[in-house]
Amino acid sequence: MAPLRCRGLRYADGLVCARRSGNGVSSAGRVKGRKWKSCREKPMIRQFLSFPFSLYATRVRLLKRSLYTMQLQSEDFRALFTEGLNTLADLFVKEKHELRFAGGAVRDLLNGMKPQDIDFATTATPDQMKEIFQNAGIRLINNKGEKHGTITARIQEQNFEITTLRIDVTTDGRHAEVEFTTDWQKDAERRDLTINSMFLGFDGTLYDFFCGYEDLKNKRVRFVGNAEQRIQEDYLRILRYFRFYGRIAEHPGEHDPVTLKAIQKNANGLAAISGERIWVELKKILVGRHTNHLIHMMYDLGVAPYVGLPANNLEEFDKVSKNLGSLDPKPMTVLASLLKLQDEVLKLDLRLKISKEEKNLGLFLVKYRRDLTQGTDDTAPLKPYQDFITDSREPDAHSKICELLKYQGQPELLKVMKHWSIPRFPITGHDLRRLGISSGKEIGTVLQELRDQWKKSGYQMEKEELLSHVKKIAG
Repeated sequence: MAPLRCRGLRYADGLVCARRSGNGVSSAGRVKGRKWKSCREKPMIRQFLSFPFSLYATRVRLLKRSLYTMQLQSEDFRALFTEGLNTLADLFVKEKHELRFAGGAVRDLLNGMKPQDIDFATTATPDQMKEIFQNAGIRLINNKGEKHGTITARIQEQNFEITTLRIDVTTDGRHAEVEFTTDWQKDAERRDLTINSMFLGFDGTLYDFFCGYEDLKNKRVRFVGNAEQRIQEDYLRILRYFRFYGRIAEHPGEHDPVTLKAIQKNANGLAAISGERIWVELKKILVGRHTNHLIHMMYDLGVAPYVGLPANNLEEFDKVSKNLGSLDPKPMTVLASLLKLQDEVLKLDLRLKISKEEKNLGLFLVKYRRDLTQGTDDTAPLKPYQDFITDSREPDAHSKICELLKYQGQPELLKVMKHWSIPRFPITGHDLRRLGISSGKEIGTVLQELRDQWKKSGYQMEKEELLSHVKKIAG
């Protein structure tokens, strides 16, 4: 196995307690009267990871070569232990099978975040898990993942997704044929990024084979092992790299050149990935951090055409992404700035299989991003948007206008629009018939004239005032 590239603290034996300095962990200290030093000075000495977050009580311990552990104690971690999870843990302990938190949940906990999705890994095979749950009278749901080792159990109104440790026997760039194992390191080796390759025991012990914690601490995104090999196992990992870079990295542009070269060399592999899978990742890139930088990187590295993005000089995108700031846009609002024509929205839909709502929003933004405010009165900047909503037959017109204001970088107008209640025109055809107007055509003409007056008043004219104008309009 290649030497690990952690920049942690190290000590030949015993327990090490983490210390803090102004830059995080101190570069030198003493344990039991013996000195530890930075791992660069003597590379052959085994390394130890330390845990700088003050929220957690930390102990660091070396279990075996290349495996580093520490104990995690935090409110977010303790909050995971519901009655259902305790029941799950007891079942696996009773049957002497190991069970640990895996992947993203571990990453989020170490990053001081409450996990949204919790996955588990186990040494038990799917058949063994089914037997455990069936003997305990626990319902199993969604058996689609069983072929790849995943069993989902329903305990105390909670779903628990547990996957057997596995290795990839063969891969085709999209899917993998797997073989089950009881080796935690083998399972970690097949994962995409170091920050996603860690496990966490129910006692709070972190199991980290590839310096994932150290990368997380340094806000660094790396593939496990060889970047090109990881990408060729599943080309979607190119987009996952960009997504997690936006989520983890502190600054844009601090990529490993070897990783970028591997992405550029293998970008065409994304052509075989389904549009649905690409859109799941691309959406998160579009509304994450460093979006402008990452989209530029996707164009520079030749990724863009394989995920359905058209050729573009990116000027509109640069302007819009600067406007959006912290306005919380929808993914399609950002994506529309890369699309010049409505036809490009339709082509994108064919590639990515976006939802009908997303497609309609894209068509709306491309059509109205310029036209809606042309030739309007600057003294009432919100009025053309309000008029569009009250006149429109567009579904969800109010929501679309809010996204348009984000696109245009209009935070003050957006703030007002969000709290604007769409007014109801107070006059109906029945009101006009009661005044003696019977012709359907004349009713339509009068209603339109009254409606125009109501709009010019800023929607302030009330029913009686409007009806007082009927005789003059009807002649």
